[in-house]
Amino acid sequence: MGNAYIGIGSNQGDRIDYCNKAITAITKFAIIKSLSSVYETEPAGVIDQPDFINCVVEIETVLDPFELLSKLLDIENELGRKRVGTGSPRTIDLDLIFYDDLVVQREDLIIPHPRAHLRRFVLEPLCEIASDFVHPILNVSVLKLLNDLEEKKRVNKVGDFSTINPQ
Repeated sequence: MGNAYIGIGSNQGDRIDYCNKAITAITKFAIIKSLSSVYETEPAGVIDQPDFINCVVEIETVLDPFELLSKLLDIENELGRKRVGTGSPRTIDLDLIFYDDLVVQREDLIIPHPRAHLRRFVLEPLCEIASDFVHPILNVSVLKLLNDLEEKKRVNKVGDFSTINPQ
């Protein structure tokens, strides 16, 4: 079994619902070990678009990283993600941040995620559930990455899924 961290984000439509649907879909092939709080975040890159809802989930899965990525892309497609350009608005975005301590550098998959250590909207929720996790290339903890981060984009905790969208 492998442990992975997945960044989840949405900035179109019912953002919370899209994130909930993605998490539910992930449970079909993985065990959810932990789920961060929900954050409303300022977009990175293309800033002329709605704010995002972001969270990070830790999973345990029998899928290898390539199979996992394929499943995540399937979920994005099922939830209506349209790839119209880098940084464009999206119904759902699922990023494989870490998979155990693997380092993969291929055209179709890069692990760790190549920009996760530069993004407050990834590091804040990731620190909630895995602050001691050590980045396998940079050899520092997620907490240190967050503390040393110079990027100042707005990242506001808005609650957790049970309080924002009670079932």
